[in-house]
Amino acid sequence: MAKSLKRLRSAIDEGSKGCSLFVPIISTIDVTMFIITMFVNSCPQHSDRCILRFLGRCSFQPLVENPLLGPSSSALLKMGALSWFAISQNHQYWRLISCLSLHVGLIHLFVNIVCLLFVGIKLEQKFGSGKLGSIFFLSGLGGSIFGELFLEHRISAGASIPLFGLLGAMLSDLITNFTVYNLKCASFTVVVLLCMVNLTIGIFPDNDNFSHFWGFIFGLLLGFVLLMEPQYGWGSKIIPPDRNPQVVSKYNGYQHVLWVGAVILLIVGYIVGIILIARGIDGSSHCTWCHYLSCIPSPWWKCDAEQQKSGQASCTYVMSGGYMFMRCLNNQRTQLYNGLFSISSLKVLCGRLCK
Repeated sequence: MAKSLKRLRSAIDEGSKGCSLFVPIISTIDVTMFIITMFVNSCPQHSDRCILRFLGRCSFQPLVENPLLGPSSSALLKMGALSWFAISQNHQYWRLISCLSLHVGLIHLFVNIVCLLFVGIKLEQKFGSGKLGSIFFLSGLGGSIFGELFLEHRISAGASIPLFGLLGAMLSDLITNFTVYNLKCASFTVVVLLCMVNLTIGIFPDNDNFSHFWGFIFGLLLGFVLLMEPQYGWGSKIIPPDRNPQVVSKYNGYQHVLWVGAVILLIVGYIVGIILIARGIDGSSHCTWCHYLSCIPSPWWKCDAEQQKSGQASCTYVMSGGYMFMRCLNNQRTQLYNGLFSISSLKVLCGRLCK
């Protein structure tokens, strides 16, 4: 029975190689979730400056609010975006996973899908859907866990986190399978260029380069564990008849070292991250400049930090169970409200809280 199950697993794994099923499914989910988010956002109901108003409920927020052509921050929050308060204080841990299918805007969605098709299909055809899916979700989870610690009052759509995980896995494939890897320089260049493009997307509002960085690190470590291949020449080595039979190692010594080290770091990383979230640790309080890595102030859009410096009333809020928790970013005052509120009402309440 055990041998039959082993043969079945082997057949499934081999059958998944050479074809791509996981990447098209994820791409379809991403597009579907973006359309649903735009429908939930319904820009015309709370703004008269929507972009492409002929799209109706799916029209885009004004560029000053979302330069990537997408929904408002409140719509992303409703759909499950990362939020330090929602996760650490309201214990909405499901956001660590739900954020992985959310995009800030149409430009973000386009760049992500192109990169996912370019990198994901190659890895899936080489290693199979099971390994790719494991790296995708586990690196996404690791990135969202550690990224959440530095969000402070901001939110983050996290669809780029598992993409950075795949880029990290692509680099670990190059490192751990160096002796059998073709086009080494070209592959390394691709990883660097795609990271630069996506890090640039990360400086716009409602994105988070901290999550991207940690997604890359977790993807790199997971790649060392899951993508290890036999060393060059293994299986073709023939022992001469005049010599005693000896076991030829399937993997190089450095591959074993990387595997063991990665397993230890992954276990420690997930445990530490979960403990920090459970304790409600706010990493941004220990790094006053870190928010500039995730949103750079610009004349064309607003970051929370810039609004605070200008004296403009700026608030963040989280709705849960018929209640709304609002925090003024100018003076850090907080207030809990009961009921549902329109956008205009939120602005009035924010102004009062920030006086």
